[in-house]
Amino acid sequence: RQTESGFVDEVGLIEVLLYGAASPRARRGATIWVPPTDVYETDDQLVVQVEIAGVQQSDFAVSLHERRLTISGTRQDRGPARRAYHQLEVHFGEFRTEVDLPVLVDAALVDAKYSEGLLRVVLPKLKPRLIDVNE
Repeated sequence: RQTESGFVDEVGLIEVLLYGAASPRARRGATIWVPPTDVYETDDQLVVQVEIAGVQQSDFAVSLHERRLTISGTRQDRGPARRAYHQLEVHFGEFRTEVDLPVLVDAALVDAKYSEGLLRVVLPKLKPRLIDVNE
């Protein structure tokens, strides 16, 4: 991709190659943005961490449907209406991130905590159930 000045936007090009269509960074004018999200697995659980600093707990929701975890909400822009940006990296407005879980989890035991701008969702792995075989 070329910028208006004719230079190649290398970061934007790399993001298109990695993410396909325009990435959240490239969609600055879009109405929905994707917060930074980490997903990792331990022996017993899957953990999803989402950075949503500045969001009130009442302004987001966490849902689990089958093997998809969805976190969505809104970060309010509480700054002055008139301002001149010199750098713009913090997203405001509606956000959404979806994680396709790589393992089955026990939905009844999912735990979510929000502290200091970091949402941490712990999803215990579903343990195999032994089945008694009758004669």
